[in-house]
Amino acid sequence: MSNPRHFLTMDELTYDEQRHVLALAKKVKRDPAAYRSALTGKTLGMIFQKKSTRTRVSFEVGMYQLGGHALFLSGNDIQIGRGETIADTSRVLSRYVDLLMARVYGHDDVEELARYSSVPVINGLSDLHHPCQVLADLQTIEERFGRLEGLHLAYVGDGNNMAHSLLLGCARAGMSVSVATARGYECNPEIVTRAKAHAAAYGQVVRTVYSPAEAVEGADAVYTDVWASMGQEEEQEKRVKAFQGFEVNAALMARANENAIFLHCLPAHRGEEVSAEVCDGPQSAIFDEAENRLHAQKALMLFVMGAA
Repeated sequence: MSNPRHFLTMDELTYDEQRHVLALAKKVKRDPAAYRSALTGKTLGMIFQKKSTRTRVSFEVGMYQLGGHALFLSGNDIQIGRGETIADTSRVLSRYVDLLMARVYGHDDVEELARYSSVPVINGLSDLHHPCQVLADLQTIEERFGRLEGLHLAYVGDGNNMAHSLLLGCARAGMSVSVATARGYECNPEIVTRAKAHAAAYGQVVRTVYSPAEAVEGADAVYTDVWASMGQEEEQEKRVKAFQGFEVNAALMARANENAIFLHCLPAHRGEEVSAEVCDGPQSAIFDEAENRLHAQKALMLFVMGAA
């Protein structure tokens, strides 16, 4: 493939392409048997610098269900970034596999993989973006409300990779987004600016505030993430203090719309960023959301491979 179609951020899908992938995810979920030979004979190389539950299992199972094979490549087992440059690793793996997915620390790493790869590269997670998760989030929201356009998502917590991808993906889908972070933990300003431009094109708004209550007011979906992501464990105590008052609990959810849903990319720390009564309550859609990682990523792999 001379010009591979990479997927590193939510910004890389136009509105029509995002709609296509989500529609395909719906079809794949409804009738998985119809796609079980779509990628027969194809191999997915999965590079993991970070540990994973949902990303590894959903991609591996998804590739198998599409008729292909997935190869797990731990950062401890291959030479990437140690005895071999990322560029050389990318060039070599491109000769062996048909598709690459990487879950890395630095976003620069996945960008470099894509730069030198002759096959599509999917960002399974980086410190700046988590786009595959947002495809599943959008699928979940649309399942619950029957649409995306005109809805309001509120994100409460650290201005991290999850917040960045939600800003870009939801705004591109024609949704309004409100993000509440603690001071000193704001989102990347360039990403916020891009998201505002996307939202404005559909008559929607993006707001960044420091008050969870203000962000959640009138929201259709309330989203949070852990306060200390993988690799930030030494900051846990500091972050717990910074995010006091940011727990998504029943009182905060009461400020959202009556039929609002709660979302979380998992793993969740009950008693920190979310209370158990919300995480395990009737408004929670977290396990539908987790399941949709499988369907959305199958659709994504079909899309970047030009198979559907």
